[in-house]
Amino acid sequence: MTQRTARHRSRVMVLAPTPLLTVTVEAGGAGDEIHLHPGGQGVWVARLVASLGVDVVLCSSFGGETGTVIRSLLERWDIDVRAVSAAGGNGAYMHDRRSGERVPLAEMGAMARSRHEVDELYGVAFVAGLNADLVVLGGPETPGLTRGDVPDLVPLEVYTRMARDLRRNGTAVIADLCGPPLDAALEGGLDLLKISDEELAVTGEVKDATRPSLFEALRRLAARGAAAVVVTRGEQPTLALLEGRYYEVRGPSVDPVDQRGAGDSVTAGIAVALARGSSVQEAVRVGTAAGTLNVTRRGLASGSGREIELLVPHIEMVEVTA
Repeated sequence: MTQRTARHRSRVMVLAPTPLLTVTVEAGGAGDEIHLHPGGQGVWVARLVASLGVDVVLCSSFGGETGTVIRSLLERWDIDVRAVSAAGGNGAYMHDRRSGERVPLAEMGAMARSRHEVDELYGVAFVAGLNADLVVLGGPETPGLTRGDVPDLVPLEVYTRMARDLRRNGTAVIADLCGPPLDAALEGGLDLLKISDEELAVTGEVKDATRPSLFEALRRLAARGAAAVVVTRGEQPTLALLEGRYYEVRGPSVDPVDQRGAGDSVTAGIAVALARGSSVQEAVRVGTAAGTLNVTRRGLASGSGREIELLVPHIEMVEVTA
């Protein structure tokens, strides 16, 4: 990607087919506190993109009582929401964090979208993507499933068509997916894929978490349609295959407060940097800084742009031999 002109206002579109409603019970000074937030991978990515100073469009479907609440809560955020109404409700979960740990209390799954609802969502997202510098593809969300499971909420071919149609018209597409949605997106082609070592293990892409196995997975994913591949590994250094070269990426050592949302922060940081015209190597450094900062905080995919910017020089990126 080329450097943007000073007059250009960068824009990212995030596809989040079925956002979640999250309810968290916290211990407060005067008693219990109950917090309601929009949630799910795509929402968390969009939130951090906006906080990093880049215009973001969130394309999603909303239905039922949960969908109504999610849309209302999103209005408080600096996000341009392109909403598609659905007959079926969105998913929701409730967590108890009064002990300091997350304890699931209740979960409600999302309902599948109809053919007409999917068509409308595709049209809204495609047009928004054409008017963006970069698109992030997030998966359908419903509580109680691991990333390797496939919630039958939207047809998988949506990901193939979206990736192919946008890239052939000049919009860069990155994905934070795994399992069948990822397979579908790779068929359409991706400029970059972010995935975790846990997701690779869950879906059978790797036999173990050793570096040779992970590097082999990077090569396979690149051969299947990803121009660049980034694999996060929790507290271990991130591995990346960028422009035919292998890298190990290290952030400062920190004592994590909450690991959840770190991967979404990495994706958001990469998306922002690429949308602004940075090299893919620099974008991965920005993403690693965002992910590192996230684990030092409570709150998924959170952190300020200024803090992330100051953290980037502390990210070490070393070319390695696979």
